[in-house]
Amino acid sequence: DADDGIRTRQAGSFSLVTLGLSGREYTDYYLGFANRAVWPLFHGRTDLFRFDPDEFATYRAVNRKFARRFGPLLHRHDLVWIHDYHLFFLGQELRRLGTRLPLGYFLHIPFPAGDTLAALPCHRAIVEALLAYDLVGFQTENDVRNFQEFVVRHLDGAVSGDGTVFALGRKVRTGAFPIGIDTRQFEETAASEEVANLGERVRKYFCSRFGIIGVDRLDYTKGLAHRLRAFERFIEIAPRYRGRAFLFQIAAPSREQLAEYVDLKSELEAMTGRINARHSDVGWTPVRYLNQSFGQTCLAALYRRSRVGLVTPLRDGMNLVAKEYVAAQDPEDPGVLILSRFAGAAERLSGALLVNPHNIEGVATAMCEALEMPRRERRARWSEMIAELRKHDIHDWRDNFLRTLEDARRWQEYKRPPYPMAAISTAGRQREEDDFEVL
Repeated sequence: DADDGIRTRQAGSFSLVTLGLSGREYTDYYLGFANRAVWPLFHGRTDLFRFDPDEFATYRAVNRKFARRFGPLLHRHDLVWIHDYHLFFLGQELRRLGTRLPLGYFLHIPFPAGDTLAALPCHRAIVEALLAYDLVGFQTENDVRNFQEFVVRHLDGAVSGDGTVFALGRKVRTGAFPIGIDTRQFEETAASEEVANLGERVRKYFCSRFGIIGVDRLDYTKGLAHRLRAFERFIEIAPRYRGRAFLFQIAAPSREQLAEYVDLKSELEAMTGRINARHSDVGWTPVRYLNQSFGQTCLAALYRRSRVGLVTPLRDGMNLVAKEYVAAQDPEDPGVLILSRFAGAAERLSGALLVNPHNIEGVATAMCEALEMPRRERRARWSEMIAELRKHDIHDWRDNFLRTLEDARRWQEYKRPPYPMAAISTAGRQREEDDFEVL
């Protein structure tokens, strides 16, 4: 909305407040700095990142706008939890407005090594902004190390044994909080009658064949071109699977206004056509490529029918598709997860076959290993992974982060924000009896 006003609506027991942006703000803030500078660089694609100082200025201005619009809605008992690379500076802006509430921040994408981050001209400003929070959470221990090392090397900071960072007069807790899925719910969905009925509908595609499934947003970080090359190499080195195995690749449309994504779409379509033209026969198509989105129920049915889940991003903060694939499996006859070692999920899913997506021959060999793995080993690997997913699900992730943020109240004395009570939203007043609210 061009009027940049806020809108409030009820979403169950929550009040959802949204902020309108102008067309220029959307272009410079979201399509520009967030997705042409931060996104590629934080995923290691220094060849694709582009920094524009005007777009960065708009990015900071939008963060400032969020703070001005939402700051007055905060209540003195709130915990504030801010998410992802679109809002690096929101905590800093709230502090400048006088907020003394506990502020937590969680980065869903990888945090790069210092030398990579330094390619971004505003890298120091971003890290200094993160020091305005009381708790900064990352997906993996590697991300935590990268952040801590940057603070020590470039800001003359220090790190204590519990992960607390000391720099620029601030004391900030850091830690890894790997995000999970709603494991129980996904397991129940996968075992439901609706999924069983959908499974019957897709049986003709999987009957007497070994399905290898990939589900991703269409993004250059997902390694989709590498995956297609690896699958083609697989059918070359394992001709016994010609006519018996196929790749079912879903690539949901994403950021279609950006040239890099348009080019990638064309590349994948051309590669799929070439592979199928070269290797198909009358009754077998090796690659089934769909550039569309599917609901969770349909995906659960496809995961459950597939012998192999192929999750091979070049770099990923976590990758929840890997976890969904595991949760959807039949416990008596589970499939095998092939997982990139550069996905955050690889830190915890040791039952997967870990691969380097840049090693085309290695990924092709892993497909052979997965399809020939005996049931006993498949069940053992699956049991190990599903136990991890049940223990560390989305609810555990949320509770762990908020519990740690709540501890911040013990680190320093917080003052009430300098907002008059009259400025507190009706939704906030209705929930005064709760221990905390989350923005």
